[in-house]
Amino acid sequence: MSMRKYSGKEPIERIWDTIGYLHEQGVSEPEIGIVLGTGLNDYADRIKDPIVLPYNSIPNMESGWVSEHRGELVFGEYLGKRVIVMAGRFHYYESRNMDKAAYPTRVMAALGIKRLILTNAAGCVNTDFSMGHLMLLSDHINLSGDNPLIGRNIDELGPRFPDMTYTYSKELREKLKKQAAAEGIELYEGVYAMFSGPSFETPAEIRFARAIGADAVGMSTVPEAIVANHAGVEIIGISFLSNMAAGVLDQPISGDEVAEASLAIKDDFTRVVDLAIQL
Repeated sequence: MSMRKYSGKEPIERIWDTIGYLHEQGVSEPEIGIVLGTGLNDYADRIKDPIVLPYNSIPNMESGWVSEHRGELVFGEYLGKRVIVMAGRFHYYESRNMDKAAYPTRVMAALGIKRLILTNAAGCVNTDFSMGHLMLLSDHINLSGDNPLIGRNIDELGPRFPDMTYTYSKELREKLKKQAAAEGIELYEGVYAMFSGPSFETPAEIRFARAIGADAVGMSTVPEAIVANHAGVEIIGISFLSNMAAGVLDQPISGDEVAEASLAIKDDFTRVVDLAIQL
């Protein structure tokens, strides 16, 4: 493990240390940030003449252990924008530490991104939806039992008590749905509920999630959305409905099946993220 990891400095000092290193490597003034979820990491290969930095080479950045997550920061030009891509994420369930899960997004916000595109593979809870489709997040429910803003507020990044009413931009969702429909891509819209994981949810938990208004469930995205909203970044959330959630079908859920299912949606996913960059 790098000797630079979590040095005991104040949170904002760690962020400035990380940004200083990224600037030295040529990462500067990104306009768009993207976090790629399970099975979706290949999108990072679209960046032209990229600067590629493994997470474990970056001060204060943690690299996850999920095999479908590459653990690389990729920066460069794409579709006329300066884009910073997180190819893989460090999940809350890998350390029970919300700060570590949200840290890359805090760094991107401090670097100055204006828009964040969060993606994930999710279990489909809404029985009117079909797996194999994409869902835009209209809202989320945090069932993890934790929050990345707990502790001393980082005043340089945002207010102590940020409002969460407009976390996922309605204006951008409407534009994206219209443009995707023009290309024959159907986008659902719904609420994402985060459980801590790493065990998949039980059928009873899925019935509970459906009862309180969730359309999909997963183990990520919410920590990043909270800190990006805290910092005033506009957010687009995209879930790939890779499987029906527990109890919807009379069969168990497999992590390998979730990764494999992403291959079938790859083209639509790529096009929708492309459109989201250009909105």
